[in-house]
Amino acid sequence: MKVGVFDSGVGGLSVVNAIKKSFPELELTYKEDKDNVPYGNKSIDELRSLVMPLLEQLVEDGCQVIVLACNTITTNLAPYIREQINVPIVGLEPMVKPAALQSKNKVIAVCATPATLKSERYAWLKQSYAEDIRVLEPNCSTWAYMIEANQLQHDKIADQTRQLCEQGADVIVLGCTHYHWIQEDIQAVASQYGAVVMQPEDAVVSRLSAVLEQLA
Repeated sequence: MKVGVFDSGVGGLSVVNAIKKSFPELELTYKEDKDNVPYGNKSIDELRSLVMPLLEQLVEDGCQVIVLACNTITTNLAPYIREQINVPIVGLEPMVKPAALQSKNKVIAVCATPATLKSERYAWLKQSYAEDIRVLEPNCSTWAYMIEANQLQHDKIADQTRQLCEQGADVIVLGCTHYHWIQEDIQAVASQYGAVVMQPEDAVVSRLSAVLEQLA
């Protein structure tokens, strides 16, 4: 079976690796949009015009399932995409619910793009699962570009993580697949405070498994 994975840039490759590990028999096609990365500062209309032709190309290439390995696209466009694309769509969004359930301090941090944080879906996630939780939302607006350009500012990442932990966050959610590539940097500081770092690769693999069973 052929599965397409889409992200704006290199972030989604971490999801591709996770899928390959669990489903080595799958034929995976990865599509990215390096010319327009990052997505986190673009309007919904811009995102729609950029993404839809690329997703349609995945369908034309024979993909029977598409994984949106991008929180920005999932939180802003998933319902529209599901209306337009005639294959199952597996989305990826900030893990607010599991983070809220796991937090003992009732303080979590969500590291995500501006577009994700402004989305109606993210607001719904907070309202539904984190009403009694303090949610910290650090400014990560330069992170995706920094990672894409391979210009990592390790000290800045460490300082931002330390500030979150000192404000009481005991769960840090990586709400952008680009940030998976700096997970070790974040974890190195978080572990000093007993905080955990949460990202959705296992959840995406689990959801994909369920979809593949339905198609079998």
